[in-house]
Amino acid sequence: MAVTTSARTEGLKQAEAAAERYRRTSDERRNVERQMDAGVKFPDSPEAIAVRAARLLDRQAVPAAAAVESIREEHLSAPAAYERILGLSKELQAWSFLPRGARAARTVARIVTRENGRELPIGTGFLVSPRLLMTNHHVLPDAASARQCLLEFDAQVTIDNAPGTATRVEIDPGTFFVADERLDFALVLVRPLGDGRMPGDVFGWNRLSVQLGKLVIGEPVNVIGHPMGRLKEIAVRDNALQVRLDDFLHYRTDTEPGNSGSPVFNDQWEVVALHHSGVPEKDAQGRTLRKDGQVWEPGDGDDAVAWVANEGVRISSVLRHLAALPLDPARRALLAETGPDSGLGEAVTAPGAANPAGLAGSPVAAAPASPDGSPVAAPAVLDGAPATVSAAPVDGSPVASARGPARAGAVERVALRPGPTAFGGRRHLVFLHGRSQQGKDTELLRRDWTAGLNHGLTRAGMPPVDPVDAWFPYYGNTLIEALGERESVPRPLAETTALPVAEACAPVGPARHAYEQLIAEAAANAYMPPRGEAAEERFGASVVGALQRQLSWLAAKTDLDEWVIATTLRDVAAYLDDPEVRETVLDTVLASMPTSGEVVFVTHSLGTVVGMDVLTRLGPEVDIALLVTAGSPLGLDGVHSRLLVGGPKRPDGDYPWINAWCPTDAVAIGCPLAGTWAGELTDLAVTNARDRAHDIDEYLTHPEVAAEIGRHVGHG
Repeated sequence: MAVTTSARTEGLKQAEAAAERYRRTSDERRNVERQMDAGVKFPDSPEAIAVRAARLLDRQAVPAAAAVESIREEHLSAPAAYERILGLSKELQAWSFLPRGARAARTVARIVTRENGRELPIGTGFLVSPRLLMTNHHVLPDAASARQCLLEFDAQVTIDNAPGTATRVEIDPGTFFVADERLDFALVLVRPLGDGRMPGDVFGWNRLSVQLGKLVIGEPVNVIGHPMGRLKEIAVRDNALQVRLDDFLHYRTDTEPGNSGSPVFNDQWEVVALHHSGVPEKDAQGRTLRKDGQVWEPGDGDDAVAWVANEGVRISSVLRHLAALPLDPARRALLAETGPDSGLGEAVTAPGAANPAGLAGSPVAAAPASPDGSPVAAPAVLDGAPATVSAAPVDGSPVASARGPARAGAVERVALRPGPTAFGGRRHLVFLHGRSQQGKDTELLRRDWTAGLNHGLTRAGMPPVDPVDAWFPYYGNTLIEALGERESVPRPLAETTALPVAEACAPVGPARHAYEQLIAEAAANAYMPPRGEAAEERFGASVVGALQRQLSWLAAKTDLDEWVIATTLRDVAAYLDDPEVRETVLDTVLASMPTSGEVVFVTHSLGTVVGMDVLTRLGPEVDIALLVTAGSPLGLDGVHSRLLVGGPKRPDGDYPWINAWCPTDAVAIGCPLAGTWAGELTDLAVTNARDRAHDIDEYLTHPEVAAEIGRHVGHG
């Protein structure tokens, strides 16, 4: 069968299946429509809205100053504050919305088949790694069909609306091709360009993510593709997510045949779905209708169909399917190139499936679905107390004690420990997280850390680590409970006034002095020019003085958001200056640390400070094989002078220390450490993405960092 005929036939089958799913969810869709007609902008669950708001603030998709300005004049409950943040995201777009959209558009290609001496466009695809392209199964159902096709990048008009020059690239299904009919996706390798460069290095590629919080019902989506084979077109924001199913999303937007295989983006240009079908309108007998209301016949053409909605495959469902495939190491390595957020940096098997790699652990496919389709890391609890960690049992199982009644289906936040045979039973890999991890699923956190590490190990030519072989002490909920606050967003917005960020984040009590000292010292280390008499500027009804200027200088120098910097330094100050907080956190961490053997201790952010104190409390049967600090504030005098060791003096032991730091990471602004700290210390300066300069998985993807960890756990 010709590729074009096959694509059309399979596309009609997918449309019929989409129509049936649309029919089954009619009650849910009508309920959403009633709520929206009544003025509810985002008719989704409170948990989904809270997680989405937190992601928007964490990624600076909504300026913190705008969020404060929006709610400061009235007292809002937490759910109302979260919805206000989503409203800002929907109504106000930063200038970067357009260039980031243009950047995303370059990753999209037209798929053309060679048939009987002709070249015919059959669909759309988009790059998801430097050399992997995603499209629909009904566009490329098998490797044989794919061999007849080529890609056209930049098949679009210029800024003057004249046809541009497309770049034609061949694909290589013989080396890598994976497809699934039910989820209607295909993933194929793209050959290098004529000059040898990878396609993603030229056109960019989309970082797929399994993390939650990318979309809620009522938010707009954006679709870029080649409808009817035309030059590239875009449907921007005149649409909304309507219904979320287990594996599919229904949304309204203007798409036509040929858009099959297009990426569906949120307003931050993150891929949330793979567009695969329109939903045709049906009559009472289940017959497809034309735009004029008459019954559609196959000879009428697809453009005559009355389409009532569109359906996309949830990108997390595709990622779960890929994670469960029993692939050989070479193809698994190609999947790992999709980046640490995809969760494909490690081999995972589905329940009951063969496990050729011999890896243990729960599969991603078994995780519940989140609001945007990713495996759920449980949202911050809005109506109950978080879990607290108790002493680890001797059988290697996770431990937690829930405070308050257990809720059906809730994900426990627990410390995790490996089985007794991990790394031979004598060497232990321990991850110690930083701040803002409260309310999260520790299994997913451990997978995120391991995915970043495995990305770096793959780049270093070393074997990956099984996530279940790592220890994961967890103090996220303990810290927030000890501080007496709940941080689904950087600060309870209902309590925030018109204060500048530096003041709004300042702790109350004795930690205030330490907080001010840390900001001032960090600004000085970032070469803020000295000033004489403190100048003042008006900010609403308040006064902005030296503290805010120092914070603003840090944000400008590092490109990190002021809220991220201020809240991180605030929690560091609170931990260091409040003995009760410190002891509570240390007790929690020590309860789930190894008590004997050799430890490879990998710490991040506030965790590097906690970790340095933990080293003073370990028993004599524990030997540190390697200490890794990443994104650490240990270079600040205000930090190391308050440690239990009383200065830049490592706790007893002659162990190697690797300090990974990024010059644009404001939390690591006191680095490098070698000039301050004595002993065997290696500073590794790395270049992280500017909007992810402080992220731990970004640090661990660097092969020079991962290789040291790999060698010390016995992978070298």
